[in-house]
Formats: sequence, C-alpha cells, structure tokens
Amino acid sequence: MPRRKPQQRRPQRRKDVLHGPGGERGDAFRCTHCRLDVPLTAPGTAHRNHCPHCLTSLHVDGRIPGDRRETCRGRMAAVGVTARHDGEWLLIHHCLACGKLSANRIAGDDNALALLRLAMRPLAACPPFSAQLAL
Repeated sequence: MPRRKPQQRRPQRRKDVLHGPGGERGDAFRCTHCRLDVPLTAPGTAHRNHCPHCLTSLHVDGRIPGDRRETCRGRMAAVGVTARHDGEWLLIHHCLACGKLSANRIAGDDNALALLRLAMRPLAACPPFSAQLAL
C-alpha cells in the first residue's frame, strides 16, 4: 500500500488584534485570574489568547483565532489538554459564563507544571491510580 504524503500545514497569518483599553493596539494584556501582565508575542503561536502562568483565557474569539468577535467576554478556565495527530498539544477551555468549550494551541512559554497537572487529572480520578497517589 503506498504511503500518503504528509499534509503540509499553512503557517498562521498575523492579524491586527486590538488589546489596548478603548480598542487601540496594545503590546500586552492583564490576566483576569492571576493579574499577570502577559506579552502578546508567544513562541509557537501567532495569537496569544491565554495566560502562560495559570492558563486562564477570556472568551473573546468567535470562529477564527484572533478575530475577537465573541460578545460573551467571560473567563475561560483550562479544564484539560488533548493532542493532535501530529503530537501538538491543545488546551481545552470552558467558559464560566456561557459554558462553551474551545480548544487552543499551547504556547512555548506556557507553565509546564500546570500543563502536566491538567494532563494527569484524568489518571488521578481513576480508582486504581487514586489509591496509589494517596500513599
């Protein structure tokens, strides 16, 4: 059976995102959970949308990353991680205001301990593992 060619991914396009107060261009935003000032530039992604320390996000993007068209503006808590077929990790966020779930790419400067905590959460909830973790 012939092998299929791996699909080449298109690079992310840069978008003009308005983060400043009053809708002007900004170079950072403040996390609504931990109050850390977060720079917009992030290694590994063109659209910074979550805090690298606590992984909290805001519900601002509609259908396309970086479009900022969602009207909810609720806080989104990181509830889990998943991986694409190519091995890239995605954060699963849950909006605390409207209940919507969304998947967002992790950035290169995200807190590795917080990511591993999210990844280990299902294992800690299983009965055989939870007894061994208590020891």
